[in-house]
Amino acid sequence: MKTSPSLLPLLRSRAQGEVLALLLLHPEREYSLSELAEEMGVTPTTVLREVERLTVAGILADRRVGRSRLVRARTDTVLYQPLSDLIAASFGPLPVLTDALAALGGVRRAFIYGSWAARYTGQPGPPPADVDVLVIGEPDADELFDLAEEASRRLHRAVNVHRLSDEAWQSPSDDPFLTSVRERPLVELKLARETA
Repeated sequence: MKTSPSLLPLLRSRAQGEVLALLLLHPEREYSLSELAEEMGVTPTTVLREVERLTVAGILADRRVGRSRLVRARTDTVLYQPLSDLIAASFGPLPVLTDALAALGGVRRAFIYGSWAARYTGQPGPPPADVDVLVIGEPDADELFDLAEEASRRLHRAVNVHRLSDEAWQSPSDDPFLTSVRERPLVELKLARETA
């Protein structure tokens, strides 16, 4: 992860973007380093490196509770709001859509596809104009539409949701849409949440 991420080339790494997205877009919450690593699917060492840099820069605050180190976004700085908006528009789709779809009944799986997924996986190109989401399952269509509208507001770009039954997703198909989606990068959202 040493190359600059295609979603926001100003950042040093995709891990930095993901740490910022989780913390800045959930300013009311503290995360332990192990929680961040698990959410992001990276090593604790990777998280520690990014948290150290961002804490020294005054973007994050940390505190110790026993042997755990808890971190949160600093909302009391002049950088918080503009940086939060920038991160929402670039790395925000992952945490925002994960939170929203995990709370919606009838969703079995969900993926981001299209230009956002391509940039997230490192393919160069212009900033995505929108975010394309494939929802597998049988969620209520009106609730899904409302969710997309709210996500669009939070992410400062259109969120387009395509709903597909589990059977249609599992079946082989020569449908041009499914063929295109399956051949390009897909970023699966981790919808299962462990309860404390």
